[in-house]
Amino acid sequence: MATDVFAAVDLGSYELEMKIYEMSQKKGVKEIDHVRHRIDLGTETYATGQISSTHMEELIRILNEYSRIMDSYDVSRYQAYGTSAMRETKAIDTVLELLRQRTGIEIDILSNSEQRFLDYKSVALNNADFSKFLEKPTAIVDVGGGSIQISLFDNDTLVTTQQLRLGVLRLHSTLQSIQAGYSKYPALVQELVESQLAVFTKMHLKDKKVQNVILLDDYVSPVLKRVNLGMEEKGYAQVKVFMEYISKLTKQSMSDVSRKLGLPQDNIPLMYVSGLLVSNICNALNSDTIWAPGGTLCDGIAYEYAERKKYLKSAHDFEKDIVACALNISRRYMGSRQRSETLQTIALGIFDSLKKIHGLGKRERLLLQICTILHDCGKYISMVNLGDCSYNIIMSTEIIGLSHIERSIVANVVRFNHDDFEYYKDGGYRFRGIDHDSYLTIAKLTAILRIANGLDRTHKEKFKNIKLALKDTNLEITVDTMADTSLERGLFGERAEFFEQVYGIKPVIRQKRFA
Repeated sequence: MATDVFAAVDLGSYELEMKIYEMSQKKGVKEIDHVRHRIDLGTETYATGQISSTHMEELIRILNEYSRIMDSYDVSRYQAYGTSAMRETKAIDTVLELLRQRTGIEIDILSNSEQRFLDYKSVALNNADFSKFLEKPTAIVDVGGGSIQISLFDNDTLVTTQQLRLGVLRLHSTLQSIQAGYSKYPALVQELVESQLAVFTKMHLKDKKVQNVILLDDYVSPVLKRVNLGMEEKGYAQVKVFMEYISKLTKQSMSDVSRKLGLPQDNIPLMYVSGLLVSNICNALNSDTIWAPGGTLCDGIAYEYAERKKYLKSAHDFEKDIVACALNISRRYMGSRQRSETLQTIALGIFDSLKKIHGLGKRERLLLQICTILHDCGKYISMVNLGDCSYNIIMSTEIIGLSHIERSIVANVVRFNHDDFEYYKDGGYRFRGIDHDSYLTIAKLTAILRIANGLDRTHKEKFKNIKLALKDTNLEITVDTMADTSLERGLFGERAEFFEQVYGIKPVIRQKRFA
């Protein structure tokens, strides 16, 4: 059985990390090397939006070293990602091109929602407890340099996810700017975070209790993996015991803590801040147990690659989490679930019947499904400007697991379901960052959603039972209903015209029975 050697590279806010894995269908995924280099990009880019020439030269030197390591392992494929520190760099395109020219390594930038999705996929890699933990009310708390993400799960289903700008480097920079001593950190961190946490719990928890916290971070997780806090395994702790332990650590000198835990002394101030932040989160969520599985973004990158190549299969359905996130957004803006389900059935049926025509895949089918869920979210703001308002809601709301371009595709498809279609050559500002292939995806999905919406124009589900058949240059839509469909037929023309323009196929309604 052939073995695939894969490298994952993470250009983080505080560290440049690479892991190398062996993968095969027989043995799954095995980590064979792990290298890391501390480089504080985040403090610089969060404050100035720039990467200094000194840091650029250091990045080039380390990436060239990583490239040599990849060659020594005969790496067949790699994936390199930049996260928040790179995202907040103003001249990011020229930075990436310079790094590519000088190192040969292509770096992609992850959106926040993509990064968080990979972070919690990292937990599923070699962790059998992941799905078991999610059966109970659980929060995945992902602590980054620039922000944190709190994702709430219940019965193995994502309930909500929210980004808060409470990253460790941001908080640490704020504390340094006011020249606060370490003895003041507990009170000051609480002051800095409690208002945002209060809003989060009020909106998403009310009086509910989150039993478990799964912690993803670079500073507290290593502590929990080294110290036994009274549970059977390291990495687990009762929240009260954890909070008491962090409180004791913040009262000790950095050199003592560094020596005691075997951690670099430079990491201790950030560990203090992260520990206090996590303590406040656990307290706000009223949690009992905390688990630090110790995964990194590199593990999530490897998991996604291995999943795509069918080297492993998770018991947890991550695609379902993306759909659950869209459903939660729809609920927040008073969307009709029954109406969405009808649209979804029709739209996905049309998509499947056109597989040989549209050339789209499983991912685009998922985007269409999300479009049907969010098709009318803008009515919460305006019934008149439904398209624009829907677009703005979707673009302003994170959908975990979707890239910025994918979210833009969804937002534009939903907008054009209600408004006149804009053409790529006209250069509308909402197409900024969208390449030609993505634009064609928008056109194809819009055509399908418009037809589905036209078949349920009156929201009375007259066309719930339909059969689709592609015959020559016609898409025959056979409806089994006793209802009067005069209105739907009369209003179908414009939508059918756009569909025919995109696909070269004319949709035709045929009614099996008439009243």
